Amino acid sequence: MNVFRQLMCGRWLAHGARDGAAAARAARGSCRTWSSTARCATVMSAWVIDQYGDNSVLRSTKNAALPIIDYPNEVIVKVHAAALNPIDINMRGGYGAASLNMRRDPLSLKQRGSEFPLILGRDVSGEVMECGLDVAYFKPGDEVWAAVPPWKQGSLAEFVVLSANEVSHKPKALSHVEAACLPYVGATAWSVLVNSGGLNKDNCATKRILILGGSGGVGTFAIQLLKAWGAHVTVTCSQDAEGLVRSLGADDVVDYSAGPVENKLKNLEKFDLVLDNIGGETESWALGLLKPWCGAKYVTLVTPFLRNTDQLGVADGMMQTGVTIATKALKHLTKGVHYRWGFFAPSGPALDEICEIVDAGKIRAVIQEQFPFTQVPQAFQKVEGGHARGKTVVTVTREQEE
Repeated sequence: MNVFRQLMCGRWLAHGARDGAAAARAARGSCRTWSSTARCATVMSAWVIDQYGDNSVLRSTKNAALPIIDYPNEVIVKVHAAALNPIDINMRGGYGAASLNMRRDPLSLKQRGSEFPLILGRDVSGEVMECGLDVAYFKPGDEVWAAVPPWKQGSLAEFVVLSANEVSHKPKALSHVEAACLPYVGATAWSVLVNSGGLNKDNCATKRILILGGSGGVGTFAIQLLKAWGAHVTVTCSQDAEGLVRSLGADDVVDYSAGPVENKLKNLEKFDLVLDNIGGETESWALGLLKPWCGAKYVTLVTPFLRNTDQLGVADGMMQTGVTIATKALKHLTKGVHYRWGFFAPSGPALDEICEIVDAGKIRAVIQEQFPFTQVPQAFQKVEGGHARGKTVVTVTREQEE
């Protein structure tokens, strides 16, 4: 009987369960004592929020509910390190709550506020503690990394539960602290460049790619991935980030703080794909930088989808979003370019491929600052300050802090 199973004290999958329903019933089994002197432990340390707001809503607790396996394709991961992303700041303030709650409770069976206490954190690197009955690709003790979907409880805790298809074996070349930097931005960049942009290792050698806002998490990852695939990469960033993006492989760097950046970019050869991490007014001129009638694509990560559903409700928000994307796509298609929105998509198989590139030495982690688990609010302040030069990492287990 391993330590984690003892901690769970019977609230776990019975080895004799034969199907998902039986497994779920076994997972909810009653707690019992393992010895006459030891009480069962069903709680863990975590940082939670009980309402949406600013940094003051973050609360440290040692009584967060220990996650359990509800479905046979799930795994429990002990968190060694977690990393923060701008989405954590947005979620802390309630951005996207309407859509995320719909995903958590599609039939609206639960009361308003049922997502609380909510654990934030989208990146995790750690160790598998237990596997559901249908999990064959992982075993307890495996070192893994994953991007936690935003509708699930996050990684700023001792343990997190994930579907096995969201998890991947951690690159051997990286420590847990380094590995925690990459899953969310890696899965996002992969979704944008591969799924929306149609790029892959076999078709990038002749491509010219422009990344607007290249010094943040997604930008620094995308630079490395595209260079590993042989593309020519141009990046916009501030002057003090030029050294960083060039060290990651950027071929051309344009300083957006030294005058109108669009004027400088218009003097360059046109691009096959633009990845926009900035949004706002960039749409008004960025599409003009693409090669017309050559299958060129503009993909932006800044979309109104969550804002629409927050303001208009899920149904009306989705309708408004559909009208917006269809109108823009048609408008720009008549000019010979393709307009796309890019979204994060959790994917263990994508992380498997990224792992191979990392272990080949072609992608490295870019850490801006590291915080112990006791200083999560300070880590949030760092990310909220903007001007990212890589990722902000939180070490969760004591051995990682040492």
